[in-house]
Amino acid sequence: MSVEFISAINVNAANEINGVNDFRLDPVYLKRYSRILEDGGFDYTLVPYGSPGHDPFTIAAAVTQYTERIKPIIALRPNTIYPTVAAKALATLDQLSNGRAVVHFIAGGSDAEQAREGDRLNKTERYARQEEYIQILRKVWNNTERFDHKGTYYSFEDFVSVVRPVNGTIPISVGGSSADAYRVGGALGDIFGLWGEPLKETQEQIDRVAEQSRLAGRTDTPRTWVTFRPIIAPTEELAWEKAHNTLSILQERATGGTSKGSLWRQVPTGNAPANVGSQRLLNIAAGGDLHDRALWTPTATATGAQGASTALVGTPETVAAAILDYVDLGADLISIRGYDNLNDAVDYGRYVIPLVREELAHRERTGQKGSLQAEHLGGLAEGSVALAEASVRS
Repeated sequence: MSVEFISAINVNAANEINGVNDFRLDPVYLKRYSRILEDGGFDYTLVPYGSPGHDPFTIAAAVTQYTERIKPIIALRPNTIYPTVAAKALATLDQLSNGRAVVHFIAGGSDAEQAREGDRLNKTERYARQEEYIQILRKVWNNTERFDHKGTYYSFEDFVSVVRPVNGTIPISVGGSSADAYRVGGALGDIFGLWGEPLKETQEQIDRVAEQSRLAGRTDTPRTWVTFRPIIAPTEELAWEKAHNTLSILQERATGGTSKGSLWRQVPTGNAPANVGSQRLLNIAAGGDLHDRALWTPTATATGAQGASTALVGTPETVAAAILDYVDLGADLISIRGYDNLNDAVDYGRYVIPLVREELAHRERTGQKGSLQAEHLGGLAEGSVALAEASVRS
């Protein structure tokens, strides 16, 4: 059993905690951040897309030149780029990075956000378009002869691309929590992305995606990607103090009603979210603050669940054990992104990722689960002072 870790790239020092209002791309910061993720043991980094933000293809290309191993995941909305152009752009990035490109599809959870760039299809149509789009990408990457396509949303003739992915294809990720998302992702995705819900609800979603894969005639299922916002400190008491400080800042930002400063910053719109994923997170949060071992949901309420927003709170051991609970369900891609992005990424690489990987290596060697907390308390003593200082920064 193995697990891979995903983070998310930042282009400048602005984040949800420090209140810096700056959208400008800082090349020095981007290089530093990319290296921190690579050195910290992350395997992937998500490159986000939003109507006001930077071009993810350009950012991803820069990340590949600053790193040797980490794989950029391009967030792609089908309305923003024609599929034949996207197929070539992704294959170009793949060649530039020696086979590291990944693409994550966003059908679009907000009609208002889609309309900002001229997309007025309803949600069902957006998923149907996404399905056709993915089929075209795969055909472009696989075909060496010219071909025509005449579909519901795209039509072209006599096309062939000479830009080939390094390994013949590029991994495709699909996310969402609606029936349409399960259907398209189950049928066509290599990866299916979920936000961090309690174990029971996560298992239900994994099962629904697997059922759609079976109905589509697949003999395999997409890999499962689950996203969390961990809040860690050397002791449980310090972790919860840090969590409540973080929550207070998020609530202040929400009251201020501004989304300036970072593409990642989430601020409630005042309206009920249209996308099912956000609705699910808010419903789960309404049912209680703490779920399972360490899943904490008030951060979702504070941000209107505008994106991945549920936290895992505790010591590195507690959070690592909570991550392993999801790995045991079948999640083999774990996204961990903090609220204090750069400092949290450093801490995850030092204190969380090694614990998870060492526990999985122990299981591989012995065929048994280890006692995570007992095995690693001593090893963390040296870094406890630095981690305590990190908790104060929040």
